[in-house]
Amino acid sequence: MSDQDDIDASRAPLLDHLIELRRRLLISFATLAVLFGVCLYFAEPIFGFLVRPLLKAGQAKVYYTQLFEAFFVQLKVAFFAASTLSFPVVANQLWQFVAPGLYRKEKRALLPFLLATPVLFAAGCSMAYFIAIPAALHFLLGYQTNVGGVQQEALPSVGNYLTFVMQFLFGFGVSFLFPVLLMLIERAGLVTLRQLVKAQRYAILGCFAIALVLAPPDAGSMIILATPLVGLYYLTLAAIWLTHRRRARAEASGTVA
Repeated sequence: MSDQDDIDASRAPLLDHLIELRRRLLISFATLAVLFGVCLYFAEPIFGFLVRPLLKAGQAKVYYTQLFEAFFVQLKVAFFAASTLSFPVVANQLWQFVAPGLYRKEKRALLPFLLATPVLFAAGCSMAYFIAIPAALHFLLGYQTNVGGVQQEALPSVGNYLTFVMQFLFGFGVSFLFPVLLMLIERAGLVTLRQLVKAQRYAILGCFAIALVLAPPDAGSMIILATPLVGLYYLTLAAIWLTHRRRARAEASGTVA
């Protein structure tokens, strides 16, 4: 066999991986494109769902001050909804690409985290929609009052309101993935349970720092986001402790965890 044949043989696995990666990416982008078209058709009802908290807060009108603003808002709504709906497909394609290179034990360790990710993201978005956004709107719209004989009135634009809602939904959704990241780091051996317990004061400070970055810039929203993050941190510590306990029992009984 010549040197060129050796080079071609060594490149063959890499080429196969690149072809497989391209196929997975094409499936993901095709899913996103199809869902974007569907969501664009239903963009108005979706936006109607997003403005319900504003309506319940007593604000019955939104405005657009630029000619293309309402059109671009529909595009943003469609893309945001399509990205959210296509996430399980994209995550599955990522798993299908990575899984063949993992050992069976590694697959068993990672699969629960993969399944928990969309559940936790949905839980974070739900908390934002049903609790955080109404509370923030109630606080912010409370500034509508008479100031020195002049009526101060809120005139939210469709673009600003959509950015406000998306920031809440995305911030809470991503923040609720904190337990998954923490457990993966511990499972990888980068930190231990004892270190996590000792660093709880810094973790609480980190939760508030995350809330400061991801939540809208008001104290109420930051506290609403930081409080469940702190609770999730302690729930993660409890879950890690239970995992260690179960693993120790399995090793003591001679079974494989």
